[in-house]
Amino acid sequence: MSAPQVVVHRDKELMAKAAAARLITKIVDAQSARGTASVVLTGGRNGNGLLAALAEAPARDAVDWSRLDLWWGDERFLPDGDPERNYTQAREVLLDSVPLDPARVHPMAPSDGPHGNDADAAAEAYAAELAAAAGPEHYQSAAAAAGGAVPSFDVLLLGVGPDTHVASLFPELPAVYERERTVVGVRGAPKPPPTRVTLTLPAIRAAREVWLLAAGEDKANAAAIALSGAGEVQAPAAGARGRSRTLWLLDVAAATQLPRALYPPASS
Repeated sequence: MSAPQVVVHRDKELMAKAAAARLITKIVDAQSARGTASVVLTGGRNGNGLLAALAEAPARDAVDWSRLDLWWGDERFLPDGDPERNYTQAREVLLDSVPLDPARVHPMAPSDGPHGNDADAAAEAYAAELAAAAGPEHYQSAAAAAGGAVPSFDVLLLGVGPDTHVASLFPELPAVYERERTVVGVRGAPKPPPTRVTLTLPAIRAAREVWLLAAGEDKANAAAIALSGAGEVQAPAAGARGRSRTLWLLDVAAATQLPRALYPPASS
């Protein structure tokens, strides 16, 4: 797994715009090299801020949206169309305004979907969908060896919570211990709603690049803990690593507790 790189921007607005520009470049490069690109989206204020910046970016038309696969790192297990669902929010800020191929958009099932109010069944179905899309060149992780293959995502986006959670992997809850399954149901999450569906760390680590987003003073302690060598059970963000790159994108407020040696002066 790659060592973390840290980039610090002046404020959250600049961070969102810069992250959107990075993502456009990464998608275009992947499509040029392989014909398609695969991105895992995240929710929350920073994830949605990035998508909003992407929607407004003049360069967004450089992306061939019809050849982009979109997945989600986690989802709030709520009814279809609920305004708190990550998929609903992503549609509102970006997805409904770009010409995606519906067959390549892969939301997690809602609580009133085909699996009913069974988060575990929804998780199993999403794991099966990931495995079907993985193809012969998927990343051979321990989870893949156990039958849980996932695609080699080009970029997997994660927001970092004040408690160091990423996706719906919360400190010391059962999901963060998972080493075989790629997607699990979560119950008793410490922030609402308590029931969720999430990728696990083995699935996250299958990504070529993992980008962690954190802006605001309330994220400063979490960033400092995760980047200080903390264990992934106590600080799940510390265990989110990409195979070729792990990129932390912060604003100045979220970087206030980091040693200055972690990022170059030009980042700020």
